[in-house]
Amino acid sequence: MIGSLRGSLTFKQAPVVIIECNGVGYDVETPMSTFFELPALGAEVFLFTHLLVREDAQILYGFATDAERALFRSVLRVRGIGAKIALAILSAMSVSDFGRCIEYEDTAALSRIPGIGKKTAERLVIEMRDRIDKSATGGSPATPAPQGPKAEAVDALVALGYKPAEVNKLIAKLDIEGQSAENIIRLALRRSVS
Repeated sequence: MIGSLRGSLTFKQAPVVIIECNGVGYDVETPMSTFFELPALGAEVFLFTHLLVREDAQILYGFATDAERALFRSVLRVRGIGAKIALAILSAMSVSDFGRCIEYEDTAALSRIPGIGKKTAERLVIEMRDRIDKSATGGSPATPAPQGPKAEAVDALVALGYKPAEVNKLIAKLDIEGQSAENIIRLALRRSVS
């Protein structure tokens, strides 16, 4: 198994890069989160890798962090999820945002990722709930760093005793564009008692 690569970045065209190591060029597929962090052509690059062996191909996937690779591997174990969808998840959101979606059962956010419908999002939430841990998310999903006003409002409402699924339904019905966390909380509380 190839666990990592360090070499010269000789080609990059999303999502594929070629890293030359000791005269051998490795074709590596990356999520957009990793692709955007790559240096200029000719510079040295280091990627954590996962080698997927299929009947018709051997595909090498590369990640900027070990947490991304751990999440990729964990998502691949979900029934009906392949590497293409796992890469789409990492391209659409950070590891901590994914952990937050699973913790708060935010199937709406997961469904916005290309290739993931409502049923797949629900399956991800159910099957990943017990798999999300420090190694997969780079931190406990119960205490991820706030990612903006909506995330802060969700955390506060959950702390007040609302269930994550209830909070997501409440906030989905609100116009929260440009609102502060405090205003989102007020709007959600008003909506819950009306």
